[in-house]
Amino acid sequence: MTANPLVLVVEDDDAMRLGLVHNLEFEGYRTLVAVTGREALARLEKTLPDLVLLDIMLPEMSGFDVLRELRLVQPRLPVILLTSKGLEADKLQGFKLGADDYVTKPFSIGELLARVAAVLKRAGGQAPEPGEVVRFGAVEVDLAQRVVRREGAPIALALKEYDMLRLLLRRRGEIVTREQLLHEVWGYSPDNAPTTRTVDNHIAKLRAKLGADSIVTVQKVGYKLLA
Repeated sequence: MTANPLVLVVEDDDAMRLGLVHNLEFEGYRTLVAVTGREALARLEKTLPDLVLLDIMLPEMSGFDVLRELRLVQPRLPVILLTSKGLEADKLQGFKLGADDYVTKPFSIGELLARVAAVLKRAGGQAPEPGEVVRFGAVEVDLAQRVVRREGAPIALALKEYDMLRLLLRRRGEIVTREQLLHEVWGYSPDNAPTTRTVDNHIAKLRAKLGADSIVTVQKVGYKLLA
C-alpha cells in the first residue's frame, strides 16, 4: 500500500462529498470522486484505489449494485458503505455483498476516519511487505533485493516488467486492468490512457520469463497473477 492511500469517494450529495474529501485530504489521504454508480465503476476501470467510500443511495444504480459488480473483478478491494439506512437487513445485505464496514448517517467524521484507518490496516496485511520474499508457482520474488528467481535460478526483468510484477503481487488474486497498469506503471493519466499494445507486449515477455501459466488473461478486462 502507498504511504498516502488513495480513497475513492462515491457520493451524490455535494456538501457531503466535499466534506469527506476535505477531511480525508487533511488527514493525508489522496482522493478521487464519483457522483453516480456508473461513474464509480468507470473510475475503477482506470484507477485502483486503496479503499472505496461508497454511498448506497446513488443515481443510476445503487451502491449495492456497484459493490456487486465490483466484487466480480476486485474481491478484496476495501469498501466502506455509507448510508442513511440503519436497518439490520440493509447492513446484512451490504456485508453479504462483500462490504468491509458499514457507517450509518449521520456519523462523526472522527468515527469515519477511524474506520477508514482500521480497514486500511487490515487490508494492508494482504499486501507484500518491502522486505518479504513472495512465492507463487515456481517463482520467488525477493522484494528487498529486487531479485526474481524461477526454480531457484535468477531471471532478469526489465524495469517495467518488474514494476508490473510488483503491482500484480499487490493485487494478487484480483484482476488488474490494462488502464490500471498504464496508470500505475507508465504514469499515464487515468482519463487519457492511450490505446496501445504496450501492456500486452510487456505481459507476454513477463509471462515468458515467469512461466506460461503465471499470469492469467481475463478477456477484455485485464490480467491476474496466479493465486
